Amino acid sequence: MTTPRENILRTLRREGFDDVPVDFYFSPSQIEAFRKRFGHDDYKAHLGVSQRDVCGALVPSFGDGHGLFGSETLPPGTKFDEWGIGHSKGSDAAVHMTRMHHPLKGARSAEEIAAYPYPVVDGSAADRFAKAVAGHHARGFAAIGQMTCTVWERAWYLRSMEDLMMDMMTEDEKAAVLFDKVTDISCELAALYARAGVDILATGDDIGTQAGTMISVEMWEGWLKPRLAHVIAAARTVKPDVIVFYHSDGVVTPFIEGLIEIGVDVLNPIQPECMDFNEIHAAFGERLSFWGTLGTQQLLPFGSPDQVCEVVRDRIAACGEKGGLVLAPTHMVEPEVPWENISAIVDTAREYSIARYSPGETDG
Repeated sequence: MTTPRENILRTLRREGFDDVPVDFYFSPSQIEAFRKRFGHDDYKAHLGVSQRDVCGALVPSFGDGHGLFGSETLPPGTKFDEWGIGHSKGSDAAVHMTRMHHPLKGARSAEEIAAYPYPVVDGSAADRFAKAVAGHHARGFAAIGQMTCTVWERAWYLRSMEDLMMDMMTEDEKAAVLFDKVTDISCELAALYARAGVDILATGDDIGTQAGTMISVEMWEGWLKPRLAHVIAAARTVKPDVIVFYHSDGVVTPFIEGLIEIGVDVLNPIQPECMDFNEIHAAFGERLSFWGTLGTQQLLPFGSPDQVCEVVRDRIAACGEKGGLVLAPTHMVEPEVPWENISAIVDTAREYSIARYSPGETDG
């Protein structure tokens, strides 16, 4: 019998499928609503998610995070992640979203950026990761190493987007020093995940907005593409068959060819508010698989279950019997999404299996 792991890896390699894989990440309020409905919070098991995450190998290199912000008074209650990036509570309307504070904003020299206390990769996590991967495999699940915010996002979170964009536009050494520091850490982390045996390496950086690309293709090719290529190569040197997933919200069509060139296998999320899935699949579906595609701004919060079912069927039909699709919301499932629409995704996906396809047919 095919395990969920075997099934999702086959479909991501476009080798067919027994069941259409699904994926979900719930917001805190959705987790609480699920707990009230079902008496537990393991929504991934309930919904039949085929993979489980592996993460947590970065160790902070600073003491009190407030000391990283010499020129900014941080709001009370500010918390700091492993990189020293500050996160303070937004308005009540922001729910779980936070305001970000950038410790390298205003840094005046490459030397100052180089001297920043970057996190270190905990080599002792290798055994823990390997045990986690083995445990997921024993339960029939694929293991996915989480390291989105791989180069660009982590760098601008540290520096601020405004300062980093200025550094890039003026070809300032500060940008190169920062990008190289972040890339070196990401390469080390990617290799650690690969040694642990993860099936999928989740990389990503938001390089698109809903109105267009965030940066030009030329800037991406000069600053970011070669560094992402190094991260992918670091993993593939250890585990050549690892599947590389790449996330970016927004319009990313101009970057897709370059992403394929450096080894990306799976693109997420194909945001329907600004990208047409059928067009993207027609252009790249022979060389690329897709994860997401179900909009969280319009379809899932405001559509009916029947409308959700219609879109799910359209996505499956477009991919045909080869697969190459993991159905998922394009972002975290936010509070406004009704349970009926979540169920509609799962129930419609379960209608389809390889047995539904007669020879020569590619739709449902």
